[in-house]
Amino acid sequence: MNDRSIHPNTRILIDAWRRMSASPAANAVDDPRVAEHPDLITQLFVVQHSRDTGWRFRTAGQGLSDLLGRDLTHHDFLELWTGPDRFMMAHFMEAVRYDGAPGVIRGRGETLAGQRVEVEITLMPLVRPGAHTDTPRLLGLYQTLGGEPMLGGRPVWRHRISMLVPPDTRTEGRQLRLVASNG
Repeated sequence: MNDRSIHPNTRILIDAWRRMSASPAANAVDDPRVAEHPDLITQLFVVQHSRDTGWRFRTAGQGLSDLLGRDLTHHDFLELWTGPDRFMMAHFMEAVRYDGAPGVIRGRGETLAGQRVEVEITLMPLVRPGAHTDTPRLLGLYQTLGGEPMLGGRPVWRHRISMLVPPDTRTEGRQLRLVASNG
């Protein structure tokens, strides 16, 4: 996904994740842009996977809980999705987990009365690439893309996927160059 097409909060969080992944000793989000986006922290969540219970919310920011109209702790993240979207989301989360890099979901949230809001959800692993654990966790950011007043204060209940942007696992660094000499 082109970095200009993602929400500024998403860009800040992905940049911080990349810095912390490159230098695990730097376990602080010290980006001054965070202060410019106070709603970022309230939209964060952590989900943890287990074979028995699926992808359960361990924590969720108050802004996200308010938007979805319930305390999300211990609820299955996949229950936010219906039908084939639930299966796509489960496989997408496994791709983020397996590839060890962030992925972005674009979609829409809908109230029971049918009001809709566009959403962007970013998921990123909380373990370094290549590390395996029996209880993997993902850090997430749930971001509305405008139109929240259209919900009329009603909670988002159903979600649909519009686009999945899988993890970008390209490595940056030196590139091989071919040089030809005619001499």
